[in-house]
Amino acid sequence: MLAAIGVTTIEDLFDAVPSSHRFPKLDLPAPLSEMEVTAELSAMAEANDHAGDFAIFRGAGAYHHFIPSALGHIVSRGEFLTAYTPYQPEISQGTLQAIFEYQSMMCSLTGMDAANASHYDGATSLAEAVTVALEAGRGKRKKIILSPAINPQYRAVVRTYHQGRELKIAGDSGRADISDLVEMLDDQTAMLAVQYPNYFGQVDDLNKLAEKVHAAGALLVLVVNPLALGLLKSPGELGADIVVGEGQPLGISLSFGGPYLGFFACRTEYVRKIAGRIVGETLDQDGRRAFVMTLRPREQDIRRDKASSNICTNQGLMSLTAAIYLSLMGKHGMRKVAELCYHKAHYAAHQIDLLLGFRVDTSKPFFHEFVVKCPRPVAELNALLVEKGILGGIDLGVDYPHLKDHMLIAVTEMNSKAEIDALVDALKETIQ
Repeated sequence: MLAAIGVTTIEDLFDAVPSSHRFPKLDLPAPLSEMEVTAELSAMAEANDHAGDFAIFRGAGAYHHFIPSALGHIVSRGEFLTAYTPYQPEISQGTLQAIFEYQSMMCSLTGMDAANASHYDGATSLAEAVTVALEAGRGKRKKIILSPAINPQYRAVVRTYHQGRELKIAGDSGRADISDLVEMLDDQTAMLAVQYPNYFGQVDDLNKLAEKVHAAGALLVLVVNPLALGLLKSPGELGADIVVGEGQPLGISLSFGGPYLGFFACRTEYVRKIAGRIVGETLDQDGRRAFVMTLRPREQDIRRDKASSNICTNQGLMSLTAAIYLSLMGKHGMRKVAELCYHKAHYAAHQIDLLLGFRVDTSKPFFHEFVVKCPRPVAELNALLVEKGILGGIDLGVDYPHLKDHMLIAVTEMNSKAEIDALVDALKETIQ
């Protein structure tokens, strides 16, 4: 190798580095034993704030939910934690069946016909929905409509994914509501996407939306909170063609922002256009139930220049986590959690709305997040709340200038009445 690149010794590779800098004297302390290093690092770690020390009222896509202890014990088993890509079905039946069960439960939850084995996160799932919609339009439709009430990070990822494709993205640069988005539909529109509940926690009336979108020849994409579907009408009932979202509420810890889980489900006619993996059920040569990866174009792996998408992996461990959570909770458990979130959020909203100078937006129904107009800058309020052990809501003015001094508060089943009352008392103190 050295001869091939024209040098004789390994040291010759470093000729470009000045000799005075090759072996500098380092002012390092004396070495420590493993026990001493562990003690020092533990002391440093304790200097950090712990999420467990705070009452959390922040959401906007990542939520603090209860995770059954059984979930951690199951998902950390070696055969799941270290499983590799199931290319060889004859030795990967366990992993393949877990993915198949995950897909089946996501279809049941969303009301869709098919689901893939997941994407990296909710944002990339939405970006892949755009790819499918463009493919469904056979390249003749180059316009997509995004609601401004879709998570700003998701919309940014869509623009990054599809830059350079001569794609027109409309709707999200202003303050358009559902009726405004419908007015933008034309014969160039490939899809219209809305969030359900939307980024502000509100539940828009979507009952007639699918009919209008389909009349224009476009696809309806819903970005959903999967836990809200334990209480709300399913996207399938609303006429959605593609359903995407973030699966983090399904038993996945906040984990400082990841790894998370992007789910993707659709109607049967679009299943061959889905990126990523799909696991199907079949019979082996002995007539026994078996599972295999199916309906995936090999271009995603070996002819990537011809692939409609270069996403060919999935969040296997995270999708398994979601499947275990859904199995443990069941449909009654999912509804119970959703109801707790709903009622606790409405109690919190009512109490905050009674405070002088604070006003809760009740113009639309909401699930477990709501917008509060504040008498002081949100950053100041959040700094004061942290001092009292409370993690306040999102400052909406950062992404929505017209919502300056507006806070997005999230309440889940994890927030006790005592925590909610403490939040209300802390906000009250800020105006005294």
